[in-house]
Formats: sequence, structure tokens, C-alpha cells
Amino acid sequence: MPYTLFDTSLGQCGLAWNADGVTAVALPESEDRLIDYLTGFDALPGDPDGVATVAIEGITALLDGGDPALSAIPVVLDVSDFDNAVYDVTRAIPRGSTMTYGAVAARLGHPGAAQAVGGALGRNPVPVIIPCHRVLGAGREVGGFSAPGGPSTKQRILAIEGIPGFGEPTLF
Repeated sequence: MPYTLFDTSLGQCGLAWNADGVTAVALPESEDRLIDYLTGFDALPGDPDGVATVAIEGITALLDGGDPALSAIPVVLDVSDFDNAVYDVTRAIPRGSTMTYGAVAARLGHPGAAQAVGGALGRNPVPVIIPCHRVLGAGREVGGFSAPGGPSTKQRILAIEGIPGFGEPTLF
């Protein structure tokens, strides 16, 4: 399985893929840490083609403020049925919108499972393609974000997407 590094407006990112789809996305971090993360998926350096090229173009466009159709990018995930269900709901959240962890849990038919939803999103191997940054805590709390940069990266992506309340100047 190949991986590649690529530049975005937030910094250098990484992507691993196989013939069936994207297996991992690494958000900006040091090059060594990006490579360590991607090789953890048994990936080796490679040249992007097919799905990788489409994914890189889409991620780059999103982080530049565009509205690419990332939900059309195939992903290959080795996750539990619960995590997969969380990712399906999350992937359907359109750009410019958010949901709470509790709303995702309720949509799954498990209204008390907000923390479990947060855990699943913390394990999301393809952030941005599965837009876990669009899931917020109750009261629009940013909540956690396991990608490099943590909650500040989540806030930056939400601001890029024009989510009200993020990236706007405040009086206090």
C-alpha cells in the first residue's frame, strides 16, 4: 500500500491508499511524524494515482475553502460496526453544518452513547474525508480532536468551512 505527502494551506498532509480506496489521512505535523503515522498502516512511499489523486485534490480544495465532494471518495476501513455506523452518519454532514456527539448517537438509535461516538471519531483514520471536525459537543463545544494540532486544528478547519462562531473576531 502506498503513501504520499502533499502540501495544503494548513501545512503538509499525508495519504495512504490501496486499489479500493483511501486507508489513512494524516493532517499537518512534522514530516517524520506524518511518515511514522502512515507507515503504521503498512504503507510505503508511492506516487499518487487514481483515488489518491482525487483525494489529494479534494482535501487540498477543502482546506483552501472550497466545497469538494469528499463523500464520493472511497475509503477502506478496518473498524467495528459501531465505528462504521458513526462514520456513515458523520460523512453525511454537509460542509457548513455541524452535529453534536449526542445527535449522532441519537441518529444511530443510541441516545446515551455520545461518549462512544466521540471515541469512534477519535479513532477516525481518514479525517476530513470523514469530517469528524463537524461533530461538536453540547453547547457548540469543540470537544476533542485526535488529529495533530488537536482542537485548534478542528477550529481552523471549521473556520475555513465558514461554520458560524469559528474564526470570527469576538469582542471579548
